[in-house]
Amino acid sequence: MPEPMLEVSGITVRYSGLPVLREASVRVEEGQTVAVVGSNGAGKSTLLKAIMGAARTGPEGSIKFLGQEIKGLPTERIVRRGLIYVPEDRKLFKPLPVEENLLLGAFVVSDEAAKRRSLEYVYELFPRLRERRAQPAGSLSGGEQQMVAIGRGLMSDPKLLILDEPSLGLAPLMVSEVFQTVGRLQKEGRTVILVEQNVLEALEMADYAYVVQTGRIRHQGTSRELLDSDVVQKAFLGGV
Repeated sequence: MPEPMLEVSGITVRYSGLPVLREASVRVEEGQTVAVVGSNGAGKSTLLKAIMGAARTGPEGSIKFLGQEIKGLPTERIVRRGLIYVPEDRKLFKPLPVEENLLLGAFVVSDEAAKRRSLEYVYELFPRLRERRAQPAGSLSGGEQQMVAIGRGLMSDPKLLILDEPSLGLAPLMVSEVFQTVGRLQKEGRTVILVEQNVLEALEMADYAYVVQTGRIRHQGTSRELLDSDVVQKAFLGGV
């Protein structure tokens, strides 16, 4: 079996001594879209922060990216290896124009021509951002701000893109647009981790998925397996 792009093995995260994520293991192959689903507070975002070095993990377990251990590395070094995280609260610089926000995502790229190519790619992906490139990011709608956040994440041409709750708080039309974007990234062969409370849409989109409940990964499988699972149907999809 080929080596996965990302392999998280048995990590635990504690806050104030209490475990909020226990013995979590996740595997992501190159070109896969992997969903991590579960209710609010289940531990999904903690898992992502642990991968990105933003949450301290216990001594147990490992986190390998492209075959190399990244557990314990500072976030900036993880980013420079090609692993990019788009947080659920977007963290835009709202007074700055859209284009400046996007270019901040290319801080690890020294080649100016590559930056311009990435910017053109983002504008082609989100034509609305080209129209609004000179506007302050804070003046955009929530959905447009989410486009900026995803676009900024793509500016460094990441090897693995992590999207944390990209549909959170958006109107249904914008939710649909966000998932269409994820679908396009998938068709382009990009590797994506999609973390969502929007369980049905995430499972329909992903190749493989993990279900997080009360700090543990309780179920995993192909999206079809989980969509057909009685446990997932009852817990998240209204099945009886």
